[in-house]
Amino acid sequence: MTPKNSLNFSGGPGALPESVLRLAQESIIEVPEIGLSVLGISHRSDWFSAVITELETNIRTLLGLPENYHVLLLQGGATQQFSMVPMTLLHRKTSPAEYIHSGYWSGKVLPEARREGPIRVIWSGEANGFRRLPEDDELLFSPDAPYIHYISNETVEGVQFDRVLGRDDVPRVCDMSSDFLSKPCEAERFSLIYAHAQKNIGPAGVTVVLIRDELLNDVPADLPGFLDYRSHSHAHSNFNTPPVFAIYVVLLVTRWLINEIGGVEKMAQINRNKAELLYRLLDSSNGFYRGRAESQDRSMMNVAFNLATPELENKFLTRAADAGFSGLSGHRAIGGIRASIYNAVTLSAVEELAGFMDNFQRLHTK
Repeated sequence: MTPKNSLNFSGGPGALPESVLRLAQESIIEVPEIGLSVLGISHRSDWFSAVITELETNIRTLLGLPENYHVLLLQGGATQQFSMVPMTLLHRKTSPAEYIHSGYWSGKVLPEARREGPIRVIWSGEANGFRRLPEDDELLFSPDAPYIHYISNETVEGVQFDRVLGRDDVPRVCDMSSDFLSKPCEAERFSLIYAHAQKNIGPAGVTVVLIRDELLNDVPADLPGFLDYRSHSHAHSNFNTPPVFAIYVVLLVTRWLINEIGGVEKMAQINRNKAELLYRLLDSSNGFYRGRAESQDRSMMNVAFNLATPELENKFLTRAADAGFSGLSGHRAIGGIRASIYNAVTLSAVEELAGFMDNFQRLHTK
């Protein structure tokens, strides 16, 4: 049985809303207002300029973002931001930037930052398998740090911060790739937020960067143009040929969030309902399903769990695929099972998954 879009629990690229998929499908043949395929529209056209302007406005509206932020639509994914951030903020600094090592992806950030200057890992969850996040009393932030960097949601291990970290007098930088626009985020408390699109807000190829004006005042003068936030700001996210189609789909997703969902507060409630349903099932399974993350740090985006044996996990995945579910394999770094329940995954799809899991447990419990 071919998996259906509605039952796509992939960790990324993730599911897109059905209405957005239909509009995107139509636009490949013809964007109604101009009569051309979106794949063949010039990035220098008035139409695309209007797309970028509307998308920036929609993001500002959804987050209540103040005017003293630039909204940039970049390429290179979050991985490019692992380097662009320290290239911009750590240049010729003697005090170390502070990083939190909370999982697989925040571990990927560290060697890239070290290429640019001194860093200090102020907390790491590696010793406990990244099953929990730090308490406030475990974090000692320095007032002299150039910035503090952390990842709001770790997709691999399924842990998520439910609070803003750091000091108000030190720039906060946050990778929100896997929970951006899934809930309110107090954006005005961050100096820089970055998020690649392919979890909650679109296809791969676009990375949203929100950067406060004053962060651009002391940017090194010798950065390559493509790696300089100022280049993209001055060019209105059109410094080089951008991914027109991917940006258009992100615009469609923001319209969906505003017009069909009713904003990020309502999106957050839907996401909480989905996550609570799955976590209740895990907790009531008498150990048949074993959640990875400690309960207080569980992610609303990625529900990671194990079964008793790898053989049983393989059987689960095979039966799930036969039933039409897609994307439930855990990340290659840790294995197991992972249900990614990003914005476009509906509550009814999660209910269907929960029903499958309940039946699977009944069939395999003596």
